[in-house]
Formats: sequence, structure tokens, C-alpha cells
Amino acid sequence: MARPLRVEYEGAFYHVTSRGNARQDIFLVDPDRELFLETLGDTVRRFGWVCHAYAAHDQANAVRP
Repeated sequence: MARPLRVEYEGAFYHVTSRGNARQDIFLVDPDRELFLETLGDTVRRFGWVCHAYAAHDQANAVRP
């Protein structure tokens, strides 16, 4: 079942995360991590976000736009 749509507020801070299933790695090789960071940068520019912080760990990542 899908999660309900997020209510967005102007000027609000959001903490976006993702994790591997059963603690599996989500970045298997360095190009995986590089693609994530490239996609994050593209998304920040496209939507005019200010990305305050990010973490790209092997098993999870977190973004504070």
C-alpha cells in the first residue's frame, strides 16, 4: 500500500530517507553512489531546493532539503 501524499508547506524543512531491504547495501559499487549524488544535484537544481545536508551510506541515505 502506498504512503499518503505528503502535505507541503512553504519554507518547511523535510528529511528524506531511503534504506536497503533487510539492511542490504543500496550502493553496491562507487558508480551507484556517484549516480545518486548526480541525481540529487539535478533534482536540487530542477526544483530550486536548498540542500542543507546529505549522507550517502552503504545501507541508507538521508537528505535535508
